[in-house]
Amino acid sequence: QVELIDAGGGLVQAGGSLRLSCVASGRMLSTYTMGWFRQAPGKEREFVANIMWTGSNTYYADSVKGRFTISRDNAKTTVYLQMNSLKFEDTAVYYCAAVRYGSLFNVNQAQVDYWGQGTQVTVSS
Repeated sequence: QVELIDAGGGLVQAGGSLRLSCVASGRMLSTYTMGWFRQAPGKEREFVANIMWTGSNTYYADSVKGRFTISRDNAKTTVYLQMNSLKFEDTAVYYCAAVRYGSLFNVNQAQVDYWGQGTQVTVSS
């Protein structure tokens, strides 16, 4: 059993930055992939970025490429999402997620094994 605790959201002006964190409280296995989804009110939840627990492969949604960076700290069992050059359209609840096998960018969301509680990111103009 793995519990994901995500945090770091807040209110920021357009062009500003935030760093989200996701701490996994259970045992992480080498096959795990962790990452982030986001959901704006009235819209479907969409993939943002993911990273494998072992290795260096990362994947980003086109909407955040060049602005967001996902990284991990294995010793702290923590994944980060550094968000720069934030835009109003980045406003959403951001959810940490993990799957035991495969990737998050092409997974059926019903197959996601673990979800964080969500952290609100609001970007003002």
